[in-house]
Amino acid sequence: MERTIVNDKSALFAQVETECHFIKVAHDKEEYLKVWVKEPTWLEVEKALSSVMKLDSKTQSLDLDMNAMYRFMVENFVEKTEPQLSGIELLRLSPYVGSQLKEVLPNPFMDLMGAEEGNE
Repeated sequence: MERTIVNDKSALFAQVETECHFIKVAHDKEEYLKVWVKEPTWLEVEKALSSVMKLDSKTQSLDLDMNAMYRFMVENFVEKTEPQLSGIELLRLSPYVGSQLKEVLPNPFMDLMGAEEGNE
């Protein structure tokens, strides 16, 4: 079976431009937070995943720390916001706003599963 080699090598790289999202501030208000999110590189996906896993060598147990992953993702994938928010302020968002932010951030688990399916 013959395979086609990519001609346009720009298709190999993560997008440079960020994607703008509007996040509703409250369910009963028509006010929004604008958030620009960048696409991660494969190495950033690996770093996000490794920030989740905490291995205790003494007990040989593995814990998953989703808070560490979301902190990593906010710090590394949110390029800017309007109004301008600091990294600390982004971590202090209300559950309503935070859950919407989580939906627009890259999902390293889906990226990993997609990569594994592509190797068949």
